[in-house]
Amino acid sequence: MNKKLALYHPKVRVTDSFWREKIDVVKTNVIPYQWEALNDRLPDAAPSHAIENLKIAAGEKEGEYHGFVFQDTDLAKWIEAVAYVLEDQADETLEAQADEVIDLVVRAQGSDGYLNTYFTVKEPGKRWTNLRDQHELYTAGHFIEAAVAYYQATGKDVLLKAMCRFVDYIDSVFGLEEDKRKGYDGHQEIELALLRLYEVTGDEKHLNLSYYFINQRGQQPHYFDIEKEEREENSGTHMWKDVGRYGYSQAHKPVREQDEAVGHAVRAVYMYSAMADLAKLKSDEGLAEATKTLWKNVTNKQMYLTAGIGSQTHGEAFSTIAYDLPNDECYTETCASIGLVFWAQRMMKLEKQGAYGDVMERALYNGTISGMDLNGKRFFYVNPLEVWPEQSNRRENRSHAKPVRQKWYSCACCPPNLARLIASIGRYMYEVEEDYVYNQLFMSAEATVRVKETDVILKQKTNYPWEGHIATEVHPEQELSWTFAVRIPGWAEGAELYVNAQRLDIASILHNGYALIDRVWRKGDVVELKLPLTPQRVYAHPSLRENAGKVAFQRGPVVYAFEEADNGKNLPALSISPSSVAEAAFEPDILDGVVALTVEGHRAVPNDEGLYQKTKAEETLVQLKAVPYYAWCNREPGEMLVWVREKA
Repeated sequence: MNKKLALYHPKVRVTDSFWREKIDVVKTNVIPYQWEALNDRLPDAAPSHAIENLKIAAGEKEGEYHGFVFQDTDLAKWIEAVAYVLEDQADETLEAQADEVIDLVVRAQGSDGYLNTYFTVKEPGKRWTNLRDQHELYTAGHFIEAAVAYYQATGKDVLLKAMCRFVDYIDSVFGLEEDKRKGYDGHQEIELALLRLYEVTGDEKHLNLSYYFINQRGQQPHYFDIEKEEREENSGTHMWKDVGRYGYSQAHKPVREQDEAVGHAVRAVYMYSAMADLAKLKSDEGLAEATKTLWKNVTNKQMYLTAGIGSQTHGEAFSTIAYDLPNDECYTETCASIGLVFWAQRMMKLEKQGAYGDVMERALYNGTISGMDLNGKRFFYVNPLEVWPEQSNRRENRSHAKPVRQKWYSCACCPPNLARLIASIGRYMYEVEEDYVYNQLFMSAEATVRVKETDVILKQKTNYPWEGHIATEVHPEQELSWTFAVRIPGWAEGAELYVNAQRLDIASILHNGYALIDRVWRKGDVVELKLPLTPQRVYAHPSLRENAGKVAFQRGPVVYAFEEADNGKNLPALSISPSSVAEAAFEPDILDGVVALTVEGHRAVPNDEGLYQKTKAEETLVQLKAVPYYAWCNREPGEMLVWVREKA
């Protein structure tokens, strides 16, 4: 394996109070909890059967396949999350557990390298006959990502070698050669997984196979039609028929011609992530321009304030039209926001723009971690911006927006996906390119980055996001000239920057959202960033009709929500005057300690019991409280909303 490529990312040990707590929850609660789920040992929870499927595929147990066609991916993502935990801190017991299940995975692999328990157990002989719906390459991709992460964390290559054999087999099946299939998967994932594999192997075959899958998508004659005819299928599945046909899988056009995000949101952002990487690795300007155009479309017209994406339930898909972002009927799957983080990170590799980091940060502090409770044992698949429990329980069009997190899901893609993201959060903190070190995220951590063949230790200390002071000690092995590029968030008006207590003029060194500190660095140099964390009002674009006349609150990267637990029932009766000033205070006794906002508001009180009245309801003054959106639904269940009416 190419060890130089394998060490491409900085080594970061997170000590941050905010993220350390979540990493520890993943290690001590989420990973063991999900292991129990994978082994069907959770009472009153949907069975997974993932381990059982592997044992049956390996010939070590008799029985029938159970679960979705992509059931294997729950285990693959568990292995990946374990890898990041082990990279953070050694744990012999956990590593032995992972080694044991990896050995089982390898025993379930076919002699030709193929691995997929659904087709091994349930439909042998039907490999690659329905790429549109059956997730074969998607499943392969998650095992590849797990293999790369485990190799990077432990140096063990058992799973990595198995996946290289699998990729050799896939490469023998797909391609433009006459004897190969011209297809690609309905659910993108293999594309970005192959690029991660390329990072550790340096094998051009892995890079080029990813490039093939991206380039082939949407070409004519359409492969999904070809395989449909081979199956002698008269009609597609319900999703295929009803959700934009080819657009459901972003296969409606060749990727370079796509300028609007359509279809299944998770599939889309996984594909866009691979496109961004390939644009850089292949110096492909067409791919670069397409990804930039799609980014603008998503973030300017189809993204919620919480960085949730995918506004319609049917097809878990993007908006029907621009600015169609309902707060209560949205889908905003946890996996979609996670995919947005992946995409943002890769866009920053492609093009150094701080705005990408702003979106990544918004997703990390809001639309992703809202998918898990503070204990790591209950999960949201859907992350709405308004919830009315009684309606969720009675109205079919809102039944997807659960008023409480669930113990597990039969389609459990989100919990393990979130676990692997949180466990790997340190990997998103720094980016090194030539003699530039980009500080993308702010958290207490010790990192080792390599600049000009020299190790540089960066010790960052902060109580972010609750406080805006971020201090970074710089410890190079020797005096060294390089540029420390510190992201200045777009919301941070009035930010201050210091080096060794000397204030810098940010405006004079600000470039594309980064303050570029170019100097000879010496051991013990200190960079201090002071970000103003004043609560800010946020207003939606006038075309976003659901939020007309409403206001939301944000403090730093954190979006706030109003809960029934703090403000009583009937939250739509609340309003806030334009002149009301929100006050922030740390409250250690609620939600594991958060900064909450209080603001003076009004509550409408009906004059009588009539459904319609001739006079406007009277209003009383009330003190309203908002808590971070990610932490809602960690107390007694109740109503929640992000956007509140603003009085005229």
